[in-house]
Amino acid sequence: METKRNRKAIPAITLAVVLLIFAGWFAMRFSIKSGQSSGEIYLYGEEHSVTAILEKEFELWSSYYQNDGMRDLFVELPYYTAAYMNLWMKSDNDDILHSLYQDWAGTALYSQEVINFYKRIKNECPETVFHGTDVGHQYDTTGERFLEHLASTGQQQSEVYRLSQENIRQGQYYYQHSDSVYRENTMVENFIREFDSLNAAGVMGIYGSAHTNIKAMDYATKSVPCMANQLNEKYGSALHTEDLTPLALHNEAYRTDTIKIGEKAYTALYFGKVDLSAVFPDYQCREFWRLENAYDDFKDYSKTGNLLPYNNYPMEIETGQIFVIDYTKADGSIVREYHRADGNAWQGSLATEEFIVE
Repeated sequence: METKRNRKAIPAITLAVVLLIFAGWFAMRFSIKSGQSSGEIYLYGEEHSVTAILEKEFELWSSYYQNDGMRDLFVELPYYTAAYMNLWMKSDNDDILHSLYQDWAGTALYSQEVINFYKRIKNECPETVFHGTDVGHQYDTTGERFLEHLASTGQQQSEVYRLSQENIRQGQYYYQHSDSVYRENTMVENFIREFDSLNAAGVMGIYGSAHTNIKAMDYATKSVPCMANQLNEKYGSALHTEDLTPLALHNEAYRTDTIKIGEKAYTALYFGKVDLSAVFPDYQCREFWRLENAYDDFKDYSKTGNLLPYNNYPMEIETGQIFVIDYTKADGSIVREYHRADGNAWQGSLATEEFIVE
């Protein structure tokens, strides 16, 4: 028989259960709000160093950061470069970022717009944590310097040290073998390792558009699925991608021109300029155009032996493309070169080669 005491206990127990349910719901909401349990991946494809795209990427990241509580930003950088940037985020100066900028000289990242983008993240989204998932670019500069930093602080036995060494080996292999398939697969492995370590936190990623198309193959060889394609196989509907490269066409600095060679006029997509003054004092910068549908017209033209690695371009390169490059010298004079992407390698890196226009 139910006693009076038991009847009084029932409402108390019910209230306790309700409070527990509410507390659990609140904790779940807070967890989702803080980006700790959404498990969603938002990848954005870019042309590197385009102002309009960088502005959009900051707008997106700021929204995820402020409204969804995300803190983890995945970038097309080596593991140790991102780790260095995380140290910079906590510092009271920009010395680390400026050192990285010098290491990027001659590459598509060597742009003041890129530096401004990262400084804005530091100022407005200060709890951002960068995750680098690319192979070890700049392994003999940034990579070695980061290992020295870890050794000087007694971290030789740390996981960070081990992963940095592994990332350096990845870069060495990639550049020794010009193996873009290896790079694409390694980027996937590195991404999965970093993402799975976050206990289902939601993340945003910024990569060249060749890596973010779910239906695409590796841009250099077309022989393996690209990074997003492979990630889609593992994470399914949790993966979301968007191509931001059309924004470049709406930026007056990334315009469509017409370049005439011989008697034929070609549509030429302009990809901007890269500062060379820090690397080559005799030069100010170089500017890049890609000629559309021009490869067959120039595929048999004689080459000069003058090579330019793909990573010196401010955009992704595919075999079968033609490029016009203007070098502005320190005295203001301009030297024009014509380059062809035949899929050939130089010193372990895929490179275009200059050809002679008759």
